[in-house]
Amino acid sequence: MFKTAADLELVRFTLAVDRVFKNKTGQRETDFIECVIFGKRALTFASSTTKGSLIGVAGRISNNHFENKQGEQRWRTSVVVDNFAWLESRAVTESRRTGTLQATGTDGMPAGDPSASQELATDDLPF
Repeated sequence: MFKTAADLELVRFTLAVDRVFKNKTGQRETDFIECVIFGKRALTFASSTTKGSLIGVAGRISNNHFENKQGEQRWRTSVVVDNFAWLESRAVTESRRTGTLQATGTDGMPAGDPSASQELATDDLPF
């Protein structure tokens, strides 16, 4: 955590998001989403979450343009978090991290989840 020039608390973190569908090799791919949170929420977030915490976020996409030290123009896309919620207790997070929590399935998805074995055809994508 650090402070902005305007003396506002700021936390940057990366959110790992598993895709609901499997790729051609049968594996779930993970997207890593850069997030930033400001103010009192940043203080709460920094003091109450750890690596591996299961959280949900709500916010907006932000595209920032900047020049790096080499003088190159760069873009950074991130989610500016307006709100977040814990999706499991700290005890469950710690148990999962240490391997003492038993998994519900071989792929980590709850039993009976219809998306667990769904394949996504390229023709089904809207773009």
